[in-house]
Amino acid sequence: MTAINAPRDKYNAVWIIFFILGLGTLLPWNFFMTATMYFTSRLRTQPTDLLSNKTANGTLNAEDGGNVLEAKFNNVMTLCAMVPLLIFTCLNSFLHQRIPQKLRISGSLTVILVVFLLTAVFVKVDMAPLPFFTITMIKIVCINSFGAILQSSLFGLAGMLPASYTTPIMSGQGLAGTFAAFSMICALATGSALQDSAFGYFITACVVVLLAILSYLVLPRMEFFQYHMETNRARPSADEENKMDLLKKESSAEKRPVVSLVEDEAKPTVSVFNIFKQIWVMALSVCFIFTITIGVFPAVTVAVESTVANGGAWSTYFIPVSCFLLFNIMDWAGRSLMGVCMWPGKDSKWLPALVILRVIFVPLFMLCNVQPRSNFPVLFAHDAWYIVFMIFFSFSNGYLASLCMCFGPKKVSPQEAETAGAIMAFFLSLGLALGAAVSFAFRAMI
Repeated sequence: MTAINAPRDKYNAVWIIFFILGLGTLLPWNFFMTATMYFTSRLRTQPTDLLSNKTANGTLNAEDGGNVLEAKFNNVMTLCAMVPLLIFTCLNSFLHQRIPQKLRISGSLTVILVVFLLTAVFVKVDMAPLPFFTITMIKIVCINSFGAILQSSLFGLAGMLPASYTTPIMSGQGLAGTFAAFSMICALATGSALQDSAFGYFITACVVVLLAILSYLVLPRMEFFQYHMETNRARPSADEENKMDLLKKESSAEKRPVVSLVEDEAKPTVSVFNIFKQIWVMALSVCFIFTITIGVFPAVTVAVESTVANGGAWSTYFIPVSCFLLFNIMDWAGRSLMGVCMWPGKDSKWLPALVILRVIFVPLFMLCNVQPRSNFPVLFAHDAWYIVFMIFFSFSNGYLASLCMCFGPKKVSPQEAETAGAIMAFFLSLGLALGAAVSFAFRAMI
């Protein structure tokens, strides 16, 4: 078969499946983070026996113990999320060839589905803070461990398809954040109880993950997908072509058939380090993009206060709308634009230059009306400045990150594309972890 005979993606079915898989990758975790207030309220309001402080007269004060867990929740959650994410994305980069792709993707989705079903059940179960805290952190480790394998495997799989098929994964992930932010605003507007909102988040996440599982099971039946999988398996790399040519010359001289020799000797051997040498610019670029993004969002951006609201309703909705919803909408727009516009090209020096230029957003957001502050003056006090910065900040994040994730696997041979995609996913996760680490420093500097 040649590229001329390649089947079309009828009704964009494969594109839609990858979009659903991208949505299923991040929507559960986005809803989990959206429900943070629910988790902290459970730690604050329930009694505990094991983690409680003594009052002045020597009696146990259960409320103080709950407050300790509440105060530590966000820090411990970040640790339990980022460490497994980084470790398992790295492991998948090296071990993905030893574990079947179907097991990695469908198995990870199944585990995430079970975890969220249990989380939804626990909403209705009374539990003391310490067990609740412990079980929640175990669930966070599970979600991010298997989520790392899922994300890395998906980008590896997309790397074996045409370049545009990384777009639906990135776009689906962008929609996940938008959906979660919109749900949070709806919960605020309707005055829903935290428990009811959280239960709705978790059930919705279960439905989306189940849809992703069904979509993935349908994927191998698509003629377009089958063609590209077979083409990638059949097409040799440059080293293998040289080896095969040599074998053909030797066998023609000896007048012997070469089929068995070629089949035995032309098995692809993939080196992670050799692949990294070819994609290191894209890998470090996507790492830097997310280091800057997570470094200021939401640690710095969420602390900006409106100077226009004057105590009105806008003060309640300023951060949910201008920070979370606007970021996710524009990030999604940037990710989706990559499907129709791919400038600059994969070998252009403009791409890493634009990535580095994003560092300007760090001082820009620091000089907005972040409160409390002690070191820098407020230069951009009006809400409009913050909103304009957020638009460019989030759009550039989605667009440039999508370009890097798309171009990485296309800089290597077809047999190496899946590994390249896994490596790119690792550096994306590394950027998230580094961003979470530097966010403390950025916030402390203001």
